Amino acid sequence: MMFRTEIQLAESKQKIQAKDRIFSIGSCFATEIASIFALGELQTLNNPFGTLFHPVAIHTALKKIHQGKEYKEEDLIYYQSKYMSLDHHSQFDDRYLHKSLERINSALNETVEFLRDTRWVIITYGTSWVYEFTKHNKIVANCHKIPQQYFRKRLLSHTEIIQALSESLAILKDIASHPIQILFSISPVRHTKDGIVENQRSKSRLINTIHEVVENYSFCEYLPIYEILMDDLRDYRFYKEDLIHPNSQAIQYIWEKFSHAYIEPETLAFINENLKINRALSHRPFDPHSEETKLFNAKLQERISLQQCKVRHKIFKNQQK
Repeated sequence: MMFRTEIQLAESKQKIQAKDRIFSIGSCFATEIASIFALGELQTLNNPFGTLFHPVAIHTALKKIHQGKEYKEEDLIYYQSKYMSLDHHSQFDDRYLHKSLERINSALNETVEFLRDTRWVIITYGTSWVYEFTKHNKIVANCHKIPQQYFRKRLLSHTEIIQALSESLAILKDIASHPIQILFSISPVRHTKDGIVENQRSKSRLINTIHEVVENYSFCEYLPIYEILMDDLRDYRFYKEDLIHPNSQAIQYIWEKFSHAYIEPETLAFINENLKINRALSHRPFDPHSEETKLFNAKLQERISLQQCKVRHKIFKNQQK
């Protein structure tokens, strides 16, 4: 007797290996998966412009990365004693111009270098609702709590989404020096502030358009993350207290589905061992100077050394001494 509709991810012909670089951009799923990859000591870079939600914002970020042109004072606006970029999340805002620019350009330059050797790109879209800053006639990535009267809210057209996705793919292919695999997904987080019906319109438009694009590119795939949470895990016990964001149990479930479909078995074993090591590194012994603690640390260093021999990039860079 079956009590739920379990969704299985088809096993990918291409598999993530321990040596691969993984770039992720967009909404929550990209960040959640990137966090696990990072703890598993794979080379990953996530959201250099901060969390982005819609296709135009992600395309704008990729275009700026492709151009490799640093931001200047004229690219920012000044509001309520802070300098901010309408292409970025508010985490880059600062009351000092040079600090805001330093954060923005440091992330930009790091990403240009990282993307050249990237093998995998994970893109997660959250919405097709956008805000246009009327003064500049510009679709923004984030409103930075500027009053809504300065923006016009609208739904992206099918044509606009197709154009943003297609141009984003062209940019990524041009930057990367190796063949890349691009995985698209839709964030399962419902944008309830837009309205329940409006959220469904938004995500339906994204899902339909992504499938149109993916069908025309052999190096692109669609990950049914949205469908797993909506149809497989159809229960509020898999959500946080806000009843909107997936909780750690749901994220772990999605990770297990994803990892078995897309990660090479040896690499998955490498990641799992590193996750265990990271948990051990976070352990705070009752007596740091005891013989038991010294033996524990020595064995831990042996495990780290064995793991380091499996890859060329530096792992556990912030380990305790």
